[in-house]
Amino acid sequence: MSEHVAVVFGGAGFIGTHLLRSLVADGRHTVVISADIKDPARTVEGVDYRYCDVRQPIDAAAIGHADTIYNLAAVHTTPGHEEWEYYWTNVLGATHVCDYARAVGAPRMVFTSSISVYGPCETAKDETSRLEPNSGYGRSKFQAEEIHRAWLHSGDGRRLRIVRPAVVFGPGEGGNFTRLAGLLKKRRFLYPGRKDTIKACGYVGELVRMLDYALERDEAELTFNFAYPERYTTEDICRAFHTVAGTPMPPGVMPLPVMLMGGLAFEVLGTLGYKTSVNRARVLKLVNSTNIVPKVMPALGYAYETDLEEALRRWQAADPAGDFV
Repeated sequence: MSEHVAVVFGGAGFIGTHLLRSLVADGRHTVVISADIKDPARTVEGVDYRYCDVRQPIDAAAIGHADTIYNLAAVHTTPGHEEWEYYWTNVLGATHVCDYARAVGAPRMVFTSSISVYGPCETAKDETSRLEPNSGYGRSKFQAEEIHRAWLHSGDGRRLRIVRPAVVFGPGEGGNFTRLAGLLKKRRFLYPGRKDTIKACGYVGELVRMLDYALERDEAELTFNFAYPERYTTEDICRAFHTVAGTPMPPGVMPLPVMLMGGLAFEVLGTLGYKTSVNRARVLKLVNSTNIVPKVMPALGYAYETDLEEALRRWQAADPAGDFV
C-alpha cells in the first residue's frame, strides 16, 4: 500500500480534533499530521503532531509531503481581536499554506472559510448570494478564499473544497452551545432581544462527514455552506435542549435597549482597565440572524445523518455528565 499523507493545519482546535479522529479511523491515510501553533487539548492516537505557525513561511521539508491538505488555521473570535490580527493569521496564513501546497505538489485541499463572508442576514442566503462581510474576520476569510482559488487555478489536476460553516457544536466545543446549555440549566438565560433570531448551526460530526463526501467527488472546485437545512431560531435551539436534556425553557425576553446599555457599561469598564469581552457589537451578534441556507451539497446528493435534536443526543451520549462540554 502506497503512503497517503493528510496534513491538517490548525488541527489542535475543536473541529480539527474531530477531523483528525475521523482521518485516523477511516484507514485511508497512512500518515496523519497535525500542524499547529498550539498544543492539542485532546490528543488523538495515531496523529503526528508538529509545531507550525502559519503566519510564518512554512518549512516544506519539516512538514513533508502531503496528498490532502486541510487548512483550518484561523483567528476567529469576533469581536475579540484587533482588525490586523485577522489578516495576519487568516490571509497571510492562507498564502503560506498555499505556498506549502505548491512546494510539495499536493493535489487536494480543503479550506474552512465562514458564513461571516455573507454578513448578518435576516433574509435567507445561499452559496449564490452576494458576499457582504462586515467584520475583519469575514473580510479576511473572503480574501483567504480567493488565495486558495488562485492556488487551484495555478496548476493542473488540483481539487479545492471551500466550506463555509455556520456555528459548529459538539463534544469539546466549549463555545456558544456549551455556554447556552449551562445558562439554561441554571435558569439564567433570557432570550436576547427576541425569540425568532435565526442561528444557522450544525453538529461537528456532520461537518466532518460532509467534508469527506465533498472530497470523494470529482469536481475541481466546490464551495458550499455547512448548516442544517432547517432554519432554527433561538427558541428552537432552547426547545431542543429542553426536549433532549430537560433544561428549563427561558422565562422571557431581555429587551434590546437594556442589553445595549449593559454592553456600553462594560465598554466603559474596559476603558478603566477592567478586562472584559462584553460590548455592544457582541450584544448585537446575539440579536442579528445568520440565515444561511446550504443548497450545494444537498443538490449533490448529500443526506444529513442528524438534525438538531439528534445531534444534541449524540453530544449528550459522548459526555457522561451530560453537561454539553
